Amino acid sequence: MGSPKDLYLQEDIERIAASKVVPWNRYSEKTILVTGATGLIGSLLVMSLACRNRIYKQGIKVKALVRNLEKAKALFTGCLDDENFEIVVGDVNSALDHVGKVDFVVHAASVTSSRDFVVKPVETISTAIDGTRHVLELARSQSIEGMLYLSSLEVYGVPENKVLVSEKDSGYIDCLQVRSSYSEGKRMVECLCASYASEYGVPVKIARLCQTFGAGVAYEDNRVFAQFARSAIEGTDIVLKTKGETLRNYCYTADAVGALLIVLAKGNVGEAYNVANPATAISIADMAKFVCENFSEGKSQVVLDIAEDAAKLGYNPVVKICLDTAKLETLGWKAEYSLYQMFERTIESMKLCRK
Repeated sequence: MGSPKDLYLQEDIERIAASKVVPWNRYSEKTILVTGATGLIGSLLVMSLACRNRIYKQGIKVKALVRNLEKAKALFTGCLDDENFEIVVGDVNSALDHVGKVDFVVHAASVTSSRDFVVKPVETISTAIDGTRHVLELARSQSIEGMLYLSSLEVYGVPENKVLVSEKDSGYIDCLQVRSSYSEGKRMVECLCASYASEYGVPVKIARLCQTFGAGVAYEDNRVFAQFARSAIEGTDIVLKTKGETLRNYCYTADAVGALLIVLAKGNVGEAYNVANPATAISIADMAKFVCENFSEGKSQVVLDIAEDAAKLGYNPVVKICLDTAKLETLGWKAEYSLYQMFERTIESMKLCRK
């Protein structure tokens, strides 16, 4: 995640803090716990809340749950002297009795490495289910005002004969493929959230995010968008291990964080909301070409080096899926950043933070 010299990241933080569509008054003088606070989305959320406090005197108390204290201190340097900011060291895989009183929870902690889905599928599943159960138990014990679980478009699996999917749609997932540890884990956790809402009255909502990126992406990040951006920066070819037929839409990080704050405050309990930019639908192969043509100054080309077994590398089966965001838009949200802007800001940010 970014560095103090990342002006693009700082612009995003200030833009979120100044949002006119986020119902900030809902969070005034409240305490918000963010799990997975050093991740891409979690950290941007934490810093945006801290920025809102600093500029607008909102009185929001932010608790950042992290596993690595030194990493958190380095990341949140600008927040450490803020009396409304607290780093809480802990792991969602254990009980969270030490967290203290909170009013809202954003549960962003998750295994996110595609490689880990294959190499560590048991840990992927247990972190999803056991970790979320601990967060839900915390929410239940305190009768909090709202909780948001960050899910994924992968819960839809492979939709049959349909590309644009709403929150009511579903598709096929092969539960005997270990790569399904992530998507099946997310599905089970969504059901767990709905169950806690129904049986115990926990006010939990769900955000189903598409792949999300923007300023603050680490230079060494290995997700596909970061690989493509890094190739453009270094002027090297983009090597595809599949034909790149998978089609999906994407979302800029700042747009996504704004959506999360809106759903947490205004979403219906026990329901899910798709988070994506409908205008960004593109295949992996076309995205690779897009990056080469627009950001590599002609130095990068797309090269196919098809793997014999892409599943072993953590790649999903070919899927064509775009999230329908009509439900989220009824809450007042709308994506603002185009695919070009997403890559432009990601690449410039990565250049600034390159080691």
